[in-house]
Amino acid sequence: MTLQEAIQTRHSVRAYKGQPLTDADAKALEEKIAELNLEGRLHIQLIRNEPKAFLGPFARYGKFSGVTDYLVMIGKKADDLDERIGYYGEQLVLYAQTLGLNTCWVGLSYTKIPGTYVLDEGEIIGCYIAIGYGETQGVAHKIKRIDQVSNVGDDSPEWFRRGVEAALLAPTAINQQKFSFELLPTVKGQPARVLAKRHFSLVGYTQMDLGIARYHFEIGAGKENFEWA
Repeated sequence: MTLQEAIQTRHSVRAYKGQPLTDADAKALEEKIAELNLEGRLHIQLIRNEPKAFLGPFARYGKFSGVTDYLVMIGKKADDLDERIGYYGEQLVLYAQTLGLNTCWVGLSYTKIPGTYVLDEGEIIGCYIAIGYGETQGVAHKIKRIDQVSNVGDDSPEWFRRGVEAALLAPTAINQQKFSFELLPTVKGQPARVLAKRHFSLVGYTQMDLGIARYHFEIGAGKENFEWA
């Protein structure tokens, strides 16, 4: 499965079969985590065969069941931490999809279980990501129109349209999609530039959502076609 295919097929899954990750899948994830932790200056941790975090009242409220494995998204407190968690966390989510796994970003519906993760000095938890073998593959949700989240026009390059379409398939908190992408006027002799912006939401998580959407945009548009403004 390509990343493009993963974007199309991946949906949030809250009900899992209660089967711990196989050693092969866990090893593949650990290797990817090590790579992304280094690149993203994060401390993401895979917690295996530990169901308590998704058995409490918060998990029931979030309608989670059968979760035995999850990712704890950790990093040193910084202004851009949430965006980095979104950007690199979604790389793990889509990679997991290519392995045949299912996932769900979790902002509040979990319980922190002491001793299951390590927080170094200055580090905080941004969110959790449930991961495992889903009872289903999830379902698609209604998304905004391209023109509602971008300045796409009849004369826009095709790569820009593809990038926005991919971004619209990115998971966001309660499907709020509080982001936009603007193709800036071209400057002769310079690469195309795209400005990604987040918008206000009472729900929050817009910075994390923007990081997720930016990664989707890069896959759809092709990183070779533009630079971030």
